[in-house]
Amino acid sequence: MDRPFIFINSAMSADGKLSTKERKQVKISGKLDFERMDELRAQADAIMVGIGTVLADDPSLTVKSPERKASRKAAGKSENPVRIIVDSAARIPLNSDIFKKGEGLRVIAVSNSAPSEKIKSLEEKARVIKTGDFKVNLPELAVKLKEMGINTLMVEGGATLNWGMLSAGLVDEVYTFVGNLIIGGKTAPTFTDGEGFTEAELLGLELLSAEKIEAGVLLKWKVEGKRN
Repeated sequence: MDRPFIFINSAMSADGKLSTKERKQVKISGKLDFERMDELRAQADAIMVGIGTVLADDPSLTVKSPERKASRKAAGKSENPVRIIVDSAARIPLNSDIFKKGEGLRVIAVSNSAPSEKIKSLEEKARVIKTGDFKVNLPELAVKLKEMGINTLMVEGGATLNWGMLSAGLVDEVYTFVGNLIIGGKTAPTFTDGEGFTEAELLGLELLSAEKIEAGVLLKWKVEGKRN
């Protein structure tokens, strides 16, 4: 395969929402699922999110457990996976937490139309990958990440990036924690936004496992491809 093994990990409400209509984070899962997510981060070569997630939540995307950080260091790795932001227009603030917290390589993926002055500033803080004319070309980006030695890529959203990766056929597995709450709101982000598939394009999944965790359920899916 000329790209990494790619999986999406996400937490959603029982009605499929990632956050409220104000794009405010809501606590959907508990401590056990947090530990599961931290372990996934520690095992991955890289973590990727979209610019919308950065602007809304300002995540550091670091491994939180000191033991997991130490285990990575003992294996000759950085304490954090490579942290990647998909940011076509280079909108990421230079004071974002991803630049301030944790050691390890940061990668900002931008399009060829991103402002050159902003790119110069970003290159002082991260490796910048340019691909695509006006939007980041996700298949090309995946190939470039593989060339960098990234074999396992964890995607943490948000809804726009999830859609882009799935619609481009770049996702191997999907892990969704479904919490015990309803958020509602037609403008609240769902697991995938974007234009959506037609009936002929529907993406098929194979259920690998279902596990009750605290008050919710963790579903693990294998992406099979188009159903028709």
